[in-house]
Amino acid sequence: MISASMVKELRESTGCGMMDCKRALTESGGDMEKATQYLREKGLAAAAKKAGRIAAEGMVNAAVVGNVGAVVEINSETDFVAKNAEFQKFVSDVTNYIIENNPADVDALFESELTAGKTVREELNEKISTIGENMNIRRFGRYEGVLEAYVHGEGRIGVLISFDLEDASKSSEPAFKEFARDMAMQVAAAIPLYTKKEEVPQDVIEKEKEILKAQALNEGKPANIVEKMVEGRISKYYKEVCLVEQLYIKDQDKTVAKLMKEVSAQIGSNIDIVKFARFEKGEGMDKKEDNFAEEVASMTK
Repeated sequence: MISASMVKELRESTGCGMMDCKRALTESGGDMEKATQYLREKGLAAAAKKAGRIAAEGMVNAAVVGNVGAVVEINSETDFVAKNAEFQKFVSDVTNYIIENNPADVDALFESELTAGKTVREELNEKISTIGENMNIRRFGRYEGVLEAYVHGEGRIGVLISFDLEDASKSSEPAFKEFARDMAMQVAAAIPLYTKKEEVPQDVIEKEKEILKAQALNEGKPANIVEKMVEGRISKYYKEVCLVEQLYIKDQDKTVAKLMKEVSAQIGSNIDIVKFARFEKGEGMDKKEDNFAEEVASMTK
């Protein structure tokens, strides 16, 4: 019987995942040495050695198949790997798997069978071993419905956006297709945080008001007009962070909301933007800072 302590011991000695360690112990009949050899043969132990390296490069991919779409971020250590055909195929395969199978989360995705007899984690570890860099599947989003996907800058930014059409058959109209594409590009370029102002949490609004009030007072504005100034600046805040309130990137004389009404009238069906996901490669992650002088010094020692 494979105990939890055995799995823990193997995991600590190899750095491999819990499920991989359990499988290795099962395959080796509980023999720790054979289990370690099993992990090495599968390329998992070698991958574990690279697991501590910072992986903040890689690429973001987004795709739609029928009425289902996905956006996924898969990281590597260097941008060079993103140009590797084998890595790109893996990213594409994972994206399509998410579209077709709807895994619950990243952990479930890792344990899913991507190819015959191999999980996503095993396939990833093979790539780590053959390409020679640490890699990781960081996150993904999956929507169903009337969708548009957009990838910018060879995988630097990926967007998946969902629409509601009163008449779903109008999704094939050229005017709607152009609007959908423009909205995905709008999300990529203008970086909205919310779809509509009604979605902005009240605590976020209150915090923003506090900041704006402090700014107005620091500017020496009279207390009796500060409240009006704050309300005006909150309206400006909505125009910055809410997609439908933003100025349309292709025509700064109209908002996205106005454009949406125009296209709705043009195709004869009301359009609503339901939600969107915008992933930017490595955003919020600590990135390795190379010090060339230190690198040269270490090489000459």
